[in-house]
Amino acid sequence: MPPPALCATSASRLRLLLPSAPSALFLRAAAASAALAPARQRLLFSTTAGMAAAAGAKASTQAAAGGGVSERIMPHLLNIYGSCATARDFEMYAPNATFEDPLMRAHGVKQIKSAFYTMPKVFGESKIVEYTIKENATGPGKSQILIDNKQHYKVFGKDVDLESLITLDVEDGKVVRHQDWWDKKPLKNRETVSFPLLGRLAQTSRRGAMLLTHVLMGFGKDPTP
Repeated sequence: MPPPALCATSASRLRLLLPSAPSALFLRAAAASAALAPARQRLLFSTTAGMAAAAGAKASTQAAAGGGVSERIMPHLLNIYGSCATARDFEMYAPNATFEDPLMRAHGVKQIKSAFYTMPKVFGESKIVEYTIKENATGPGKSQILIDNKQHYKVFGKDVDLESLITLDVEDGKVVRHQDWWDKKPLKNRETVSFPLLGRLAQTSRRGAMLLTHVLMGFGKDPTP
């Protein structure tokens, strides 16, 4: 059961995220209470590392010439979103990688671990159930992976689905930036809102929420097997 401090912090964050869609609204309420095209060739990922999280997921991939990085990364990403990640799954990130969604902004692998290790403490079930991948080369040793996906959660015994766009910037085979756009809407910051000050406040709020979560989650400590 989450610590009381985690629940109190979560309640205050609920007010920050009230989307229009009823299902997304309910998901955000639960997340806050936690601290929290077409391709010619379609591939089904059956990598053993991702089988637990990928069970039942529908996937298609459109890879750039010389690509295929997504095939190696996706099983680990499915484990991370499926609340069954181990320390090995986070090896896909570069040491100074960042992760950002509407709730938090994490810097470094340990903070990213804290952000995702909160999920099994909140949701009875969480997983990516459908996804379409487009992988583009952006430079020597660099690529960007766009994952149009549907996430499924069980919140207080009820099923909730959320559409999102996950963007992974990859350098030399490691993820250096991971963003999750809920409802496929850009994250609020000083570049994406009309009033830069409000955008800066949103960014500061995400950093504060992440730092508190990081403390409560033992500074990214891996769970005992």
